[in-house]
Amino acid sequence: MTPRDKQDYRKAAERHLRTADPVMDRLIQRHGPCRISESGGSTLFHSLASAIIAQQLSTKAADTIQGRVMRLVSKPLSPKRYLETNEEELRAAGLSKAKASYVRNLAAAINQEGLSKRKLQFLDDAQVMERLTMIKGIGTWTAEMYLIFGLKRLDVMSLGDAGLQRAARQLYNHGEPQEGLLTRVSEKWKPYRSVASWYLWKSLSND
Repeated sequence: MTPRDKQDYRKAAERHLRTADPVMDRLIQRHGPCRISESGGSTLFHSLASAIIAQQLSTKAADTIQGRVMRLVSKPLSPKRYLETNEEELRAAGLSKAKASYVRNLAAAINQEGLSKRKLQFLDDAQVMERLTMIKGIGTWTAEMYLIFGLKRLDVMSLGDAGLQRAARQLYNHGEPQEGLLTRVSEKWKPYRSVASWYLWKSLSND
């Protein structure tokens, strides 16, 4: 995506969201242009391995362990170098046995099966989800985040994301839970639900 393309899609997304939803209108005025296009420059392996390492950890703990693993393997993380690294050393760096195995599965898929960002770019969202979640250790949420931040897909809605659910409650239902709330309010954001999600996450940063 060229800089001009990025600017054009951002403006189109903002126009649609501000017209379709007064809450989005306020969020866009408050937080400015969406910056999804500025993120996700890492390789496929580094992005997904980082997500696996961070599962069920605080940001601080995840950053600490990832730093140790990168010093041990490479920076950015390389599938070939990871496969060559002794598992005991990975465990000593802080990876659980399960996570060390999950990242190894990912490295094998990339290094031996030829999985790549370039190949994923030719697949639609459902096909990308199916391909990534075939790898043990990569669940629905991780694949959705890669669609949004890695492949820059514009209309991804991660209904299971706890942050999006919390933001929807705060912004659309006075903080009260309501079954199907995120599904319902996100309908008006199509075809820019990824962009709308970014604004919901930004709203939480002001809590």
